[in-house]
Amino acid sequence: MNVSQVAVIGAGTMGNGIAQICAQSGINVTMIDVSEDVARRGLETLSGSLDRLVKKEKISAQDKDDIVSRIKPSASYEDIRGAELIIEAATEKEDLKLKILKQIDELLDANAVIATNTSSISITKLATSVADPGRFVGMHFFNPVPVMKLVELIRGLQTTDETHKLAQAFVEKIGKEPISVKNSPGFVVNRILCPMMNEAIFAYQEGLASAEEIDTGMKLGSNQPIGPLALADLVGLDTLLSVMEVFYDGFKDPKYRPAPLLQEMVDAGFLGRKSGRGFYDYG
Repeated sequence: MNVSQVAVIGAGTMGNGIAQICAQSGINVTMIDVSEDVARRGLETLSGSLDRLVKKEKISAQDKDDIVSRIKPSASYEDIRGAELIIEAATEKEDLKLKILKQIDELLDANAVIATNTSSISITKLATSVADPGRFVGMHFFNPVPVMKLVELIRGLQTTDETHKLAQAFVEKIGKEPISVKNSPGFVVNRILCPMMNEAIFAYQEGLASAEEIDTGMKLGSNQPIGPLALADLVGLDTLLSVMEVFYDGFKDPKYRPAPLLQEMVDAGFLGRKSGRGFYDYG
């Protein structure tokens, strides 16, 4: 199946980024969120991202208009009818994802494939919310979606070879590099990356060094492009906490326990870049 029509559920950071790269690849996209206003704000964010590409002369103003014209913001799940691929990109909350997947499953064409953009939740478990779990697959994009080349393709226990092949061909069509991984908490990249960020938070809360010094140490000492605390702010501290909780519950291993300071910062609403404050001030 050559995918020409995609529905993206969620117009937030990940959802509008996925919608952007699909539309840039000539694919028509319906981007759905809880209200028309929220969906339109996602489109405005996406439009601003394209404006930066125009300024850098990566695309023309006409290219930008063409890309935006391929994206339809909506608050109605009915608008996903006819989509060949549906990518759920809601907040990293298992109950919410299960609810959304059940809703959209009732509206899909028989051959449509359903993908979830999750950074840690079991694909096998999420697949139980749809009538045909064989057509369900994990498609983990990385933030910021338009820039990051990698997509983890995660097969649940029920995912068919045909579904996996379609997902792989789609990821390549939109200019990304897929890697195929088994279903396990955090998959591959976050299994390694999130505990590193969590450990950096432990080091910070113990007063071993300032946030700036921890990040400088990891950049200069480990040749990383961004320090772990700045990266945690970029990812979102609430998202990081959710992932670490999935690890802790899934592996039953204390090495995955979330740092107490991480929990406290999320409780305070200090979520990183998206709230204006995390380990650094973005005001």
